[in-house]
Amino acid sequence: MGLIFEGLREAGVRLPRNVGQAISIVGALVIGQAAVSAGLISAPTVIVTALTGIASFISPSQSEAQLLIRIFYTLVAGFLGFFGLFMGNILVIMHMASLRSFRVPYLSPLAPLWHGDLKDSLVRAPWWFMTNRPRLNGLQNIRRAGITKPPGPAGGEEEMG
Repeated sequence: MGLIFEGLREAGVRLPRNVGQAISIVGALVIGQAAVSAGLISAPTVIVTALTGIASFISPSQSEAQLLIRIFYTLVAGFLGFFGLFMGNILVIMHMASLRSFRVPYLSPLAPLWHGDLKDSLVRAPWWFMTNRPRLNGLQNIRRAGITKPPGPAGGEEEMG
């Protein structure tokens, strides 16, 4: 059903705006009803596929990578069930751990774990607290330039008087 939905979406994009939207809606209704009536799929499958398709429009940019990962997870879950989802997650995490960008691991500082660099991974620490550069950048000077002490009390400078 997911592949059929993607085909209808692509057909709707390639046709003129008004015609494309109408064909996508009518095509989804007709194919969904025919598949349920023929007993090929169940009604909950159509509902889940429709919700998945609608939810895919939440992301502003639709890429081929999103489509491929969605199809991958659908196939693994279809063949192996929950065990397949678990194994699929392990495969995706292993792939992400093997990637590098500018000689820095993609999952850095979580894999390899650097405790000093964790202060800017999930929640950003205050700028005055981050005095050192990340270790994996390979820079000789690990100290950051700039102010390294917390800001003073609110109200600006003290008045003379």
